[in-house]
Amino acid sequence: MSKSRMFTMAAALLMAATATARETYNFNAGWLMGDSRTKVTLPRAWNEDEAFRVSVYQMSDSVVWYRKDFSLPADAAGKRVFIEFEGARQAAEVWLNGHRVGLSENGVMAFGFDLTPYIRKGKNRIEVRTDNSWDYREQATGSTFQWNAKSFNANYGGLTRNVRLHIVGDVYQTLPLYSSLGTTGTYVYATQYDIPGREATVSAATEVRNDGSTPATVDYTVIVEEMDGSELARFSGGRHTLGPHSTRTLVASQRLSGLHFWSWGYGYLYRVKTVVGTDTVATTTGFRKTEFARGMIMLNDRVMQVHGYAQRSTNEWPGVGSAVPAWLSDYSNSLLVESGGNMVRWMHVTPWRQDVESCDRVGLPQALPAGDAEKTPSGRWWEQRMELMRDAIIYNRNSPSVMFYECGNRRITAEQMALMKALRNEYDPYGGRAIGSREMLDQPEAEYGGEMLYVNRSDTKPMWSMEYCRDEGHRLYWNSWSYPFHKEGDGPLHRGHPAREYNRNADEFAAEMVRRWYDYWRERPGQGTKSNAGGVKIVFSDTQTHGRSADNYRVSGVVDAMRIPKDAFYAHQVMWDCWVDDLKPRTHIVGHWNYDSGQEVPTVYVVSNAARVDLVQGGKVVASADAPESRFLFTFKGVRHTADTLTAMGYDADGREVSRHSLVKAGAPARLRLTPIVNPTGWKADGADVALVQVEVVDEAGRRCPLDNRTVSFSVKGPAEWRGGIAMNKPFGTVTNQLALNTKTIDDQVGSRAWGDKSLLGLNHVLADTLPVECGVNRVMLRSLPKSGRVRLVARAEGLPEAGIELETQAVGVVGGLSRQMPSDGLMPVLTRGETPATPSFVPSLREVAVMSAEAGSNRADARLSFDRNENSSWSSKAHADSAWISYRLVEQAAIDQLCMKMKGFRTTSYPIAVYAGDSLVWRGVTPKGLGYVHIRLRNCPPAQTYTIRLTGMSEAKDAFAGVTELDSSNDEKAVRGSRSLKIIEAEFLKKIE
Repeated sequence: MSKSRMFTMAAALLMAATATARETYNFNAGWLMGDSRTKVTLPRAWNEDEAFRVSVYQMSDSVVWYRKDFSLPADAAGKRVFIEFEGARQAAEVWLNGHRVGLSENGVMAFGFDLTPYIRKGKNRIEVRTDNSWDYREQATGSTFQWNAKSFNANYGGLTRNVRLHIVGDVYQTLPLYSSLGTTGTYVYATQYDIPGREATVSAATEVRNDGSTPATVDYTVIVEEMDGSELARFSGGRHTLGPHSTRTLVASQRLSGLHFWSWGYGYLYRVKTVVGTDTVATTTGFRKTEFARGMIMLNDRVMQVHGYAQRSTNEWPGVGSAVPAWLSDYSNSLLVESGGNMVRWMHVTPWRQDVESCDRVGLPQALPAGDAEKTPSGRWWEQRMELMRDAIIYNRNSPSVMFYECGNRRITAEQMALMKALRNEYDPYGGRAIGSREMLDQPEAEYGGEMLYVNRSDTKPMWSMEYCRDEGHRLYWNSWSYPFHKEGDGPLHRGHPAREYNRNADEFAAEMVRRWYDYWRERPGQGTKSNAGGVKIVFSDTQTHGRSADNYRVSGVVDAMRIPKDAFYAHQVMWDCWVDDLKPRTHIVGHWNYDSGQEVPTVYVVSNAARVDLVQGGKVVASADAPESRFLFTFKGVRHTADTLTAMGYDADGREVSRHSLVKAGAPARLRLTPIVNPTGWKADGADVALVQVEVVDEAGRRCPLDNRTVSFSVKGPAEWRGGIAMNKPFGTVTNQLALNTKTIDDQVGSRAWGDKSLLGLNHVLADTLPVECGVNRVMLRSLPKSGRVRLVARAEGLPEAGIELETQAVGVVGGLSRQMPSDGLMPVLTRGETPATPSFVPSLREVAVMSAEAGSNRADARLSFDRNENSSWSSKAHADSAWISYRLVEQAAIDQLCMKMKGFRTTSYPIAVYAGDSLVWRGVTPKGLGYVHIRLRNCPPAQTYTIRLTGMSEAKDAFAGVTELDSSNDEKAVRGSRSLKIIEAEFLKKIE
């Protein structure tokens, strides 16, 4: 039988399948976009060519129409038809057969409409008018949307998310599309967890509608299936009669045992089928227990310190923007987990359903915002945020990965927080999700909070940083002494000042990741009564949003825009492969080892969680270090290249080797190597699926050549569309031999005009069929066409033999514009990390000795503010030497081991102080600047009940973190001038636990 005949039969069987009360179809295929006569498959932004190619501020906005002809199967006659859009940017006005169906305007959330009144037998035409104007205004109110902002929300216009068509009978379970349909769908949740016993009570509440003209009596049954499809449980929700044109919520519950609880890196999911009469809805979900108390986050009874990334909700890729297939969302989010990330905080706006469900599969906890910018809203802006939060909760409440609902990117009022909490309590009362916002430490209405760039401690609600470390570093630059010899920090000014932090080399970028994480690791649980719950770094992947570097996009990611890891990725693995203190032994050498024999390398960084690290060459230890900076960073100066292999060996405190990592010098470039990265279920010929191909320059032994940046040209044959990759513009030419280069900086070679004219730097090879490898590697993207076949990609580079690779695309059945094959079909959960360990994630090492009272040399009434557990209050002495002191009386006499303080102006001001235990001087020095707390170790401190801190000179004020700033500078920590005043926000006295 011919392939065409087999496909025709398969399509016939598709539409002749046994009729049920509900059919859900993939509605992505066969759209006409704008004036084009070529059909495209959604998701597809009409301005996708601008992804990373231009600055976010230069992205096009316009009105563009999407049109599609479709036909329903014969058995749909007499049934109801609903359309579900996972989202559109910004506004979408929907028309069916010339009739206006509805309008969605928020540019973020899913929406849908009842098409039944206007559906026709045979051919139908749906038309969607999209408008992605930056200044779009609501038709009813004239208001703009706060989150439709240029600095962070890349404007990929049109139908950029998946679309589904639902065909149901008169009695059906509703869709979770509140704003457009007024319905809430199905809600599956668990309560009364017994984690050790693997038990919980599982409930399924489903909203049912009878659109018939007569009463209907239906049975309600819930079926819980394991990942492999086997049935775990079946229980009844009883028999119910629904009146005509009425809506009712049915609930069923059952105690279940033998459960696998969803966890970090363990995306165990169940399929819960709710059966009402002949209507079946399958909800993919997972069960996990959470708790947010005592300043800590607990997942399945285990404390978890947050370490992850604040990722742009667009989660975009060059050449296609955010419109990527589901497997590529899994690929990106899995890498985030692989780096050690246990939290993704989507920034500013709710991510699309595909990314939310991807986090479920890969075991990635997430924080879900509604929509905002960086300003407390009022009026219509506040109403819009409330409406969006309500819809986001209803639409995403079955996803176990959602652990936090974020109400704002800045502090909101207590009244606003109470309103948001009421929304959560109404629509997701049992989901185990904390609701809060930034800067909410002193607001009891919020269940969590945190700063952007600074560190908080709490013994009540968990406080974690929502964006830290804004440094940027391009993957192209190793260090200043390796090709292409980029001087650290060389780039355009930012706010009129040198922008060293935003133009880093990869080595220094990785080292900075360690230094900044240390600020949070040091305040982890177990270090006293109060702790910090962690933080998320901005961002995971380079992003087409506001950046401060020489590029026209932001290069803060630990992977680049094509998800190729930078060394910072591996630095995080070393520090983050743990829940709190249960670190897995890891060591990583930062950089490369392709230096000339005898060359002295100025700095070699090693990131390790070992106690000591030895550098070994030729079987000999050439350097050793046992005093790491920031706990994890070992720095070796002046390491001479004496062998082609450099090994870092990590040892524990007892001298046992626990980890090692080696770099091997690559030989002369010999060939190109092409490696496909494709959909694990096969590359689909649907016009939307993509394949990545990694290209590397390697030596004879297959080792990547880390200093090779030669240009590679590509050609494609077969049913695929070239979408290319990305590389930094290098107008000074391509040079592959380090010895052939002089040490001129980029600024010298392209001229100073480059730093002032970002259009010159925007030539970053996006969509070009010729682009360079960077540090020996790059990636390109191919998109399938709606025709199956063999695709051949050929790569050519000067001086190397041609390389080729062949891939096959698989046919997808589409009949009448409908397909049963969903974008995420066949994608399996990732279970790599295993179930939540039953052991504690940390053993407390310090305990707080509480302060009973305090006396001060001045402003005595305010002395209590320095230990009131409120970081928004502080005590300050008068500016006189005799009165610049404060004494604390503890609840017990104790030999304190560590004094922990948060000083006023902590990032800008150093205080010369003396610390006394009773009358004994136990420390004298100058407090360091930081992003939070000062830790002073009191060695050989005698037992005392009174401890005094005295200013011994004039404080010094100079910002030590000039690059650690917010887009809105009014949000930055305010400077404190140097003076003879002692200023303390909080003081804690800590003692070792023996």
